[in-house]
Amino acid sequence: MARGQQAPNNQAPPNPPNLIGRAHLEDIGSPLYLQNDDHPGMKLVLHLLTGNNYNSWNRSMTTALTAKNKFVFVDGSLLKPNSDDLLFGAWIRCNNMVISWILNAVSRDIADSLLYMPTASEIWGDLRNRFHESNAPQIFQIKKVLNGLQQGSMDANSYYTKLRILWDELKDFQPVSMCNCGSMKEWMNYQDQECVMQFLMGLNDYYAQIRAQILMMEPTPVISKVFSLVLQE
Repeated sequence: MARGQQAPNNQAPPNPPNLIGRAHLEDIGSPLYLQNDDHPGMKLVLHLLTGNNYNSWNRSMTTALTAKNKFVFVDGSLLKPNSDDLLFGAWIRCNNMVISWILNAVSRDIADSLLYMPTASEIWGDLRNRFHESNAPQIFQIKKVLNGLQQGSMDANSYYTKLRILWDELKDFQPVSMCNCGSMKEWMNYQDQECVMQFLMGLNDYYAQIRAQILMMEPTPVISKVFSLVLQE
């Protein structure tokens, strides 16, 4: 194209590379974008990783990093750019930010062993290799606690909350089905009915009357409705 000649009307001039890089950094949907309140001292989860709580810690951290749009730094899907790439500096900055968040979420002894790993994905993989347990012992332990759980000295709300936490933990180990057929709905209804029965069986005898009334209902109410009825009692 001759000097001073404009680009054809149907062809936009190419964006300069520095504008493309800036667009990535200013796009709030980009993993390379940092919020104003993002800082290395931020704590993303309440409970530190100590070793034997890896599964629950992993779930909490995954949720937090996904909400921050930074999980791509730990699963390795956002590769490190070349050193001459305009986004190289931004990637390094975000990677180090995620490393700081992970170090803030583990015990001091574990953090000391991770200090010299250069990427968040390496740290994430190392923690998984060290502390991840197979599902079977976890499922066994949850079901064992569930089977022996009684209301006892707890009020109805505390008892239900404890059950709910255990149910949710157990559900996290169940495979996700993509089926939307009628049989899947029946299975979900059966699971909810099992929760209702478990909740009612563990209630103190004080609730015997409302428990008998609920068991006579057809169809059986969902667990949230059952809890509401018990709470009214």
